[in-house]
Amino acid sequence: MTITVYRDLEQGSEEWLQARCGVLTASTIGQLLTNTGKGAKNEKSRALVYMLMTQRIEQFVEPVFENYDMIRGHEDEVEAKLKYSQEIALVDEVGFITEDKWGFTLGYSPDGLVGDDGLIEVKSRKHHLQTQVILSQAIPAEYMAQIQTGLLVSGRRWLDFISFPALGGGKMMVMRAYPDPVMQGALVEAAAAFEAEIRQRRTEYDAAMLNGALRFFDVERRQEEEEIVI
Repeated sequence: MTITVYRDLEQGSEEWLQARCGVLTASTIGQLLTNTGKGAKNEKSRALVYMLMTQRIEQFVEPVFENYDMIRGHEDEVEAKLKYSQEIALVDEVGFITEDKWGFTLGYSPDGLVGDDGLIEVKSRKHHLQTQVILSQAIPAEYMAQIQTGLLVSGRRWLDFISFPALGGGKMMVMRAYPDPVMQGALVEAAAAFEAEIRQRRTEYDAAMLNGALRFFDVERRQEEEEIVI
């Protein structure tokens, strides 16, 4: 069992992307479960198999270009951490955490560590969605796989979920979550099946590379092209 903490990695940097290359992470593992908590066999789960397998083969993560919501989310995360630090507890920054005790690796990029036992996870919510989550008095279900995987990988005792009103100007809500052994068991089971499928597909890939009827040529990777103005 090995928990590895990458403290000096800046999230979003090239080094951070490389550390996550080919690793099933808390932010994507939810694609492996259905709404009923069973293992998913659908277009999203199959796409994730091919994506992570390709990353492991090529040792490369394709860039994702940020849209407005992503940029706003990063800014709101900074504000949320500041408010949490002022009102509740100081937040320690960390880049990435991995755990491999299951015979495969799971990863998690926490929004912050709190003391020796806690984590935070920040979500920027449009104001009408923030009103809904306040009325529900519960963490939205779509984030539970990420939260439970984060607790599982880090070994921490609790996670404070921070629901932040987009661009501020409203009520920030903090709700504490604890490890759920049942959901964590389902996540590990789904991850094990996922890794088995990657191994099967990799065997098929290696066989294709040996097919004498096909010809393969190495090509160099190009840098991102500059914008073309017409």
